[in-house]
Amino acid sequence: MQGEIRSNQVNVDLQPPGIPAIACANLHSPFLPSLKRPALNGVNCVIQAGEFVTLLGLNGAGKSTLLRSLVGLVPIQKGTISINGLSVKSKLLRDRRDVSILFQGGGLVPQLTALENVLCGCLGQRSTWQTLIGFRHSDRLRALQLLQTMGLEAQIHQRTSQLSGGQKQRVAIARILMQSPKILLVDEPTTGLDMLAAKQVMDIFAQLHRQGMTIVSVLHDLTIATHYAQRAIVLNSGRVIYDGDCENLPNYLSLGNP
Repeated sequence: MQGEIRSNQVNVDLQPPGIPAIACANLHSPFLPSLKRPALNGVNCVIQAGEFVTLLGLNGAGKSTLLRSLVGLVPIQKGTISINGLSVKSKLLRDRRDVSILFQGGGLVPQLTALENVLCGCLGQRSTWQTLIGFRHSDRLRALQLLQTMGLEAQIHQRTSQLSGGQKQRVAIARILMQSPKILLVDEPTTGLDMLAAKQVMDIFAQLHRQGMTIVSVLHDLTIATHYAQRAIVLNSGRVIYDGDCENLPNYLSLGNP
């Protein structure tokens, strides 16, 4: 069926065994007057390599802030973050390629085609001079392969402004995979998608997880979270209030916990 997501494997670079993919200790972000507290107010968590973890919580709980802090987009006033055993503050730019973040909405350039958007995913790995001579043949082949894997053969040369919400999200995932990350951070990937499109997107993350990629995703749908993720970290007022199996989460919430 046209547009169907293929089960082809995407090459995933595995992380070194025995070293946590992500470790956060006593994280505090700057004080926010609107919240009358820091967005992150003493967060502690460890995520092992190859886990699929969902971040849950009410609006303002600190989910997206925590996700962004892992790639240095949120200043940390106190505490430490390490990625694959190295401090975020001391990590070289080369090492940060281990981690990629997919923002809510995908951040595509609407005037560019699906193929051109995906090729933009490798710009950070090339020098200014290399970008002036265009993309390598190998980059184009990989971008085409990723779009085909996403079931987007018919949309390769369409502008992304003409695509549906689910198709745009799959283009955004393909662009992220051009960076060959070991850890994928995802911020509310199903927002604004219908049930079928949301399932297609989440199935892609499930496939990447089965191939060994570490995935941390902010989700707002408990049903989706418990179906796809192994583990849930629930935040409230900038603190972790639950960290455990997704299977136990409904029982935890049924007891009246926030």
